[in-house]
Amino acid sequence: MNKTVNINLGGLIFHIDENAYLKLQNYLNAVRRSFAGASGEDEIITDIESRIAELFSQKLKHDKQVVSLKEIDEVIDVMGQPEDYMVDEDIFEEEPNQKRTNNNTIKKLYRDIDNKYIGGVSSGLGHYLGINPIWVRLIFLFTLQFGSLVVYIILWVLTPEANTTSEKIAMTGDPINISNIEKKIKEGFDNASDTVKNVDYNKYSNKAQSGISSFFDTLGNIITSLFNVFGKLVGIFLILFGTLTIIGLFLGVFTMSSFDIYNIGFIQQLELYDYAPIWPIWICSLLIFFATGIPFFFIAYLGLKILVSNLKSIGNIAKFSLLGIWLLTIILGAFLGLKIAFKQKVNDYVITKQELNVKKNDTLSIRMNTNELYSSSLRRATNEKFVYDENDIQNIFSQDVRLILKSTKNTNADITIKKEANGHSHESARARAKDIEYNYTLDNKTLFLNNYFLARPEQKFNGQEIEITLNIPEGTVIYVDDNTYYYHQNDDRYRDILKNGDEEQYLKIINNDTECLDCYKSNFKNENGNINISENGINIDIDEDGEKGKIIIDERGIDININENNGESFKLKIDENGIIINNNKD
Repeated sequence: MNKTVNINLGGLIFHIDENAYLKLQNYLNAVRRSFAGASGEDEIITDIESRIAELFSQKLKHDKQVVSLKEIDEVIDVMGQPEDYMVDEDIFEEEPNQKRTNNNTIKKLYRDIDNKYIGGVSSGLGHYLGINPIWVRLIFLFTLQFGSLVVYIILWVLTPEANTTSEKIAMTGDPINISNIEKKIKEGFDNASDTVKNVDYNKYSNKAQSGISSFFDTLGNIITSLFNVFGKLVGIFLILFGTLTIIGLFLGVFTMSSFDIYNIGFIQQLELYDYAPIWPIWICSLLIFFATGIPFFFIAYLGLKILVSNLKSIGNIAKFSLLGIWLLTIILGAFLGLKIAFKQKVNDYVITKQELNVKKNDTLSIRMNTNELYSSSLRRATNEKFVYDENDIQNIFSQDVRLILKSTKNTNADITIKKEANGHSHESARARAKDIEYNYTLDNKTLFLNNYFLARPEQKFNGQEIEITLNIPEGTVIYVDDNTYYYHQNDDRYRDILKNGDEEQYLKIINNDTECLDCYKSNFKNENGNINISENGINIDIDEDGEKGKIIIDERGIDININENNGESFKLKIDENGIIINNNKD
């Protein structure tokens, strides 16, 4: 059991093992002795402590972890031993004889505020890219018309300043160790000393640069403030957008899972279709929740990061776990979608044909037959649903029945029933088509056609439909009930001889057509006159060899008026008042 000590290093609190603390204390004391009396001694020590604190933070996985001798040795290996350096003013001009370290510092992008004209962006990019900042400034200048000013402003707002010695060293890509910290601080003192010595020579240039920097610093502060306000608004929007979406998804999963468990709502209806999910609805709901909810969680987290600058990260384990779950749900969802999409691809059918006891010159009545247990509707539609028969056996019910009438020169009528269905193969499609249950009856020259069909639930609904074709001998008279109206609404490609509006009339079958036997006909014309027969009566106009006449027979009676070409006329009127005859001769 080792004793631990709490220390404040570079403004951060660390828990450190007692032995490690003693070694770190000896190391820092040696560093202080090495730089005792040197220019910028306090700043060097402060930056070294800050760098050590930064290294500790990188190595510790959580706040409660204790710094051990292992971490101390690794930090000393990076920073170097203080006894490698002699503290003499002349030694700063020479290359120190330092030990090689294993510190491979990665160059970082900062704004160089020590060599800035506006915001230090160009100078920072110059260090990062390893080129002279003047070339970066020229590139920004010559590409203003292409939007480089916007890029500059964005980099100005998003790129941090290199304020500390460690940040300035990281900006150039040099290792952040004792030697380079010492060197950087010494350069700062030397530059300050040179500036003081040459103040008279650089007076005007320094004043101009200071004025430009002050103006653009103010402008930069304004732009940064605007971006900060805009960023806060964006953060609030992202939090609300992500959070509300996740809540909505959670409620949806809870609702769908409840419907699935208790088999209520439209879940039962989904089971009717073959393209319904092959997994339980609650599993599909969870897939949708994770596939959609995880991205929206990170959207909300991004908004929170924008609002809270020092928000602690959720950790790599949580991030990669969520990423793994998301990828798994995407893969499973894609697999499920493809399995459903390719489940039904083929349409096939079976045909049954049977002769009817209806001969030429017979009169055949046709009507649709409903089943009140299932539905009283008399409209053709794909309103498939689950129904239960008298024995409480479940079936799939549909009214997708089509009626077609055609003429035939055969002696007897026949009925052809075509059953269609879909499947993932021709064999499965035909099997589903054969499973369709459809009935009709012929009773005393009246044909009763069911306006529905049934199928077994395990076959699911796979586009099943019925097509009924009646081939009726020429010369046969048919009488079609008006409840067939919605079942023979066919276009020309079906070659149906029964037209909508021909119901409730006696029709004689002729070659590929029908002739109405009890329909009103009107406007028969020949060279001698017109005959108009309508619901209101009969109107005959006569015009022959100069003689003209009119005969009207309607509900008011009979009115005959004939005018001969020799001037003679004859009138006969029979109505409720009696008979009037008027014969006028010259």
